[in-house]
Amino acid sequence: MAIQPFHLAFPVDDLDASRHFYGEVLGCPEGRSSDHWIDFDLYGHQIVAHLAPGRSGRQASNAVDGDDVPVPHFGVVLDMADFNALAARLKAAGVCFIIEPHIRFAGLPGEQATMFFLDPSGNALEFKAFADIGRLFAKQ
Repeated sequence: MAIQPFHLAFPVDDLDASRHFYGEVLGCPEGRSSDHWIDFDLYGHQIVAHLAPGRSGRQASNAVDGDDVPVPHFGVVLDMADFNALAARLKAAGVCFIIEPHIRFAGLPGEQATMFFLDPSGNALEFKAFADIGRLFAKQ
């Protein structure tokens, strides 16, 4: 079964900074836009940065396998090669990680690579990868 693309609209403080971060740093092709929003293609999914100053940013966190995980957050599950390439791209761009790329749940059914960082408006993003994508929903 093919996975359908999701749509996510999220608030940002500055469209120009968002255009640079999502377009240039993350490499998301830009779609439609206006003076108040920009569509991006995030690995085949439609994300929309909506201008809403003061409405974005980290709000809470939960402990997950020793990390302080920001809530809310969004991102994509990649394959390991794409995960490693994105991590290198982000490091080269000087992105500051709030959780450095590493392996979480090592040796357990849900073992995964993960990394967290913030966009210019403070929205948290997580990208992850599984050596075996069949373990995506594996229970501990």
